[in-house]
Amino acid sequence: MLHLLIGLALFLGIHSLQSLAPHVRRSAQQKWGALGYKGVYTAISLLGFYLLVQGWGTARLEPVVLWTPPRGMQHATLLLMWVAMVLLAAAYVPGNHLKSKLRHPMTLSVKVWSLGHLLSNGNLADVALFGGFLLWSVLVFRAARQRDRSSAHSAPEGHLLGTLLTVLVGTGVWAAFVMGGLHLWLIGVMPFTRAG
Repeated sequence: MLHLLIGLALFLGIHSLQSLAPHVRRSAQQKWGALGYKGVYTAISLLGFYLLVQGWGTARLEPVVLWTPPRGMQHATLLLMWVAMVLLAAAYVPGNHLKSKLRHPMTLSVKVWSLGHLLSNGNLADVALFGGFLLWSVLVFRAARQRDRSSAHSAPEGHLLGTLLTVLVGTGVWAAFVMGGLHLWLIGVMPFTRAG
């Protein structure tokens, strides 16, 4: 569990600098240079990710149950995961209405993903992992929206074709995870038997 918490602190902490502590980021870039900062950023990200995956995997072997989700929560998680995958696609597919309106679909994707998984997972490690990501995404999205309001830059215009492509790509990724076995292969859990 300690590895999971350290991993979360490192991974989410380094990914918070741009939104929550831009002065720290600027100071580090001035001190180490752009390339040096990217190297440190990448190293901390990879170490944090390794520790949180390893810590979560270990904690799942001896779960501490905080609550038992009702079985219907799996269906809510599956639906929310579809929304999360469409939002994730919106971050990368150019010219879609979702990115034009929401501005930060990647952060919203993390928010929906983590909330969906909290609904259907009641172990301590799950609550720490998904709760940590939920808290991070709420804070980062709020900071990003405040930055948007103070900026004169307008969002790129969305088009119907880009929006349709976004929904198709997101649905395809969702189907690969839910029905194509990708979730089982990557995470070791089948969504229909236990959403998580």
